[in-house]
Amino acid sequence: MNVSLPTLFVSHGSPMHAIQAGRAGDAWTALGQRLARPKAVLVASAHWETELPMVGTSGQPETIHDFGGFPQELYRIRYAAPGAPDVAARAAELLRRAGMTASTNGCRGLDHGAWVPLRRMFPDADVPVIPISIQPQLGPAHALRVGRALARLGERGLLVIASGNLTHNLRDYTEATSNGRGTPAYVREFADWMWERLAVRDLDGLLDYRRLAPHARRAHPTEEHLLPLYIALGAAGEDFEAERTHAGVDSYVLAMDAYVFTARSSPQ
Repeated sequence: MNVSLPTLFVSHGSPMHAIQAGRAGDAWTALGQRLARPKAVLVASAHWETELPMVGTSGQPETIHDFGGFPQELYRIRYAAPGAPDVAARAAELLRRAGMTASTNGCRGLDHGAWVPLRRMFPDADVPVIPISIQPQLGPAHALRVGRALARLGERGLLVIASGNLTHNLRDYTEATSNGRGTPAYVREFADWMWERLAVRDLDGLLDYRRLAPHARRAHPTEEHLLPLYIALGAAGEDFEAERTHAGVDSYVLAMDAYVFTARSSPQ
């Protein structure tokens, strides 16, 4: 029987991490070197939002440059990993079996939430990649349910990576990078609260983070960059161990925490 792969959450930060990766990039590289080579990667990025779950079935996903105002060097980057239509179809079927209305999309490529960290983890672009969308309007419980539906993929040698950010306030980002005022205390206070809840597997607290966590609404005025975390968490199964592999802050207000979730028993 195959050894089940862990699931990952990474904070992808600014698109500039593609050319100035810093310590977060070093952490992504270390993750790629540490893991057994997966048969394919299923990546849930904060930058693909749909009303209902959707899985990308392209055999050769294009590199999407879903940002503006950055150096031309960024727009020349291509991450030419192949897709895996058969794996994508399997993932969509697992979602349907869990009672969700899920569909496929043969045109969707890889946005920067996917390809920026993947370039560091799998620099040869030789591991097939399947994108899966998130549903911001349905909240953390739904994202956890999506992950739970995909939990058995790790046993088949498939790696689930969720890409968002532990904090993501664009107004604070703009002000901080313009004025260089330093990192507000809420950034690490929120991120550390999330880690404390993950470390003790407090799912009730994590699902109710918006009410319980310090500065939750400032850390995430909207939820799309945190919801991928719950997909990774769900895909690890109900009995998991959490490891924080990086806890830096970039651009003053972006907590770049990364987590590995390891199943302690096989998903039921």
